Amino acid sequence: MRKPIGAFWNNGKSSFTVWAPLVSKVELEITSSNQEIGKRILPMKSEDFGYWTLEVEDVTIGDRYGYKLDDSQAYPDPASRSQPGGIQELSEVIASQYFKWHDQQWKGRSLSEMIIYELHVGTFTAEGTFDAIIEKLDYLLELGVNTIELMPVAQFSGNRNWGYDGVFPFAAQNSYGGPEGLKRLVDACHQKGIAVFLDVVYNHIGPEGSCMHHYGPYFSTKYTPVWGHPFNFDEPYSDEVRNYFIENALMWFDECHIDALRLDATDHILDFGSKHFLMELSEEVKALKERNGKQYVLVAERDLNDVTVLRSFDQCGYEFDGQWLDNFHHALRTLATNDRGHYYADFGEITHLQKAFEQTYVYNGTYSNYRKRTHGVSAQAYDYSRFVVFSQNHDQVGNRLLSDRLSTQVSFDMLKVVAGTYLLSPYVPLLFMGEEYAETNPFYYFISHYDLELIQAVREGRKKEFMGFQKEGMEYLDPQSEDTFLQSKLSWKYQEGEHLEMWNYYRKLIQIRKSHPVFRNFNRENVKSWIEKDAVLLWSQDPITPEDCVLLCIANFGKSINEIALPEGTWELVLDSQLFGREDTDGISLTDPVTVSLPAESFLVYQCDLSNRKKIAM
Repeated sequence: MRKPIGAFWNNGKSSFTVWAPLVSKVELEITSSNQEIGKRILPMKSEDFGYWTLEVEDVTIGDRYGYKLDDSQAYPDPASRSQPGGIQELSEVIASQYFKWHDQQWKGRSLSEMIIYELHVGTFTAEGTFDAIIEKLDYLLELGVNTIELMPVAQFSGNRNWGYDGVFPFAAQNSYGGPEGLKRLVDACHQKGIAVFLDVVYNHIGPEGSCMHHYGPYFSTKYTPVWGHPFNFDEPYSDEVRNYFIENALMWFDECHIDALRLDATDHILDFGSKHFLMELSEEVKALKERNGKQYVLVAERDLNDVTVLRSFDQCGYEFDGQWLDNFHHALRTLATNDRGHYYADFGEITHLQKAFEQTYVYNGTYSNYRKRTHGVSAQAYDYSRFVVFSQNHDQVGNRLLSDRLSTQVSFDMLKVVAGTYLLSPYVPLLFMGEEYAETNPFYYFISHYDLELIQAVREGRKKEFMGFQKEGMEYLDPQSEDTFLQSKLSWKYQEGEHLEMWNYYRKLIQIRKSHPVFRNFNRENVKSWIEKDAVLLWSQDPITPEDCVLLCIANFGKSINEIALPEGTWELVLDSQLFGREDTDGISLTDPVTVSLPAESFLVYQCDLSNRKKIAM
């Protein structure tokens, strides 16, 4: 049974609920903005399972409060919805239910329909706020994006951070605009038909500023920390810890109108109880979906090449809507860059990318040289629409030694090949901010911690993490430096030269994806891929109904011209990456038998009416 936690204001009264099972006394310390009331210290009532509650009169929105545990100093609320003074100050009473929403007609969007744009709030705009993103929504609409994904916004230490070191999971970062700013952004997105994804971190807490340990056994005592203290999902008192994070997820959906959550590193959410936390979370989200009549989406990041999060409840799965597909990224990136360092050692052949098209997991019960063991299971029982693919994301850019983007590593023509390959794949595409115009500014890892020892530990930890990618003479920038953060902001040069050409090219690819009938309803039976001349990958996406056209995509990753024969039929050229923006290709058609000359590093798209084409036999 769920237990609401935090402060809930209503017409001058506020109820407070906090979990602190191991103390004998809890007092609410609340300071009113009304000087006649001032500061009050009020005893709270003990309830079952370690909860403490109190209802208080004469509370004003904006009042600051915290909890004194056995006569300790007052600590912020672990379920604080607002930290206007940052992590070191007390929490703020807000009134979530009184926000004036304008999205009553919005019901959400399914994962299969999404074209996702991942962004970091602090570096996406010069201002680095939620409100500043609103000014860019028309830009995203013109590009063709229908979903934005925010990197984590939970309150973290300082004013700059990737967000994965959040320490107040319920509070939207104050330097971004706090909870009101986030709601304004979500409301504006929904009015323009844009869904909102939010990254959340339930596998660890940030290293600086958390007050959870003062309140109770939130953290595991048996699992070794990887990035930070893992949470207690299967030890004594774990019911209330699970309640905390389920309430957090429901808050994002219900109070903030978020459409989808992407759960970070779910393979590090450690729970060996009879019902995994992720299953319980999914059950509660589905129940909320039924109550509200809205489409809520759950997607997992996972490094195990397993399908546990996708399986149904009756198969002991978690019934998530989807998961990120790193194997596709690795297979694509290594072909484009010839990078073989670290975990890329398992990839690099065009057969790997072809397998990613056909079987999703490249390692699906096969031996991994990098891992020195067999890795993965089959994913072919699950639709393409359950997997999110990308050519870049925050990890695959920021967790490199130089945090350099693909635009600085490969040719302009190869960038187009890479974009076409994933945007017109049968999977759900995700763009990383700026890639649509070949942004060259890096996306560094950055922090703004206070503790000097912690800062040095982060510096040393990053150096160790980069050892697999290290090249002689290369150094990374100090993550604590503000300049590192400022250099990571987008340049917004999308209206200049090749940047504009790339932006228009991305827009064309997205138009094809949104308008062509093969993307409306396809499955594994009507997507076929094959390899010719070693460096050329082709995939055919057949329509469900005979009235529609088949789409044939051809990606030449090679450094030389390749001649290939098209399947029988009359083919119309839809897109040529090297001619795009330079020559008019409208109306060009080819009748069999046809041999096509593919320039080095080129991407071509053809369509053909089924009545003019024989079925491709693979």
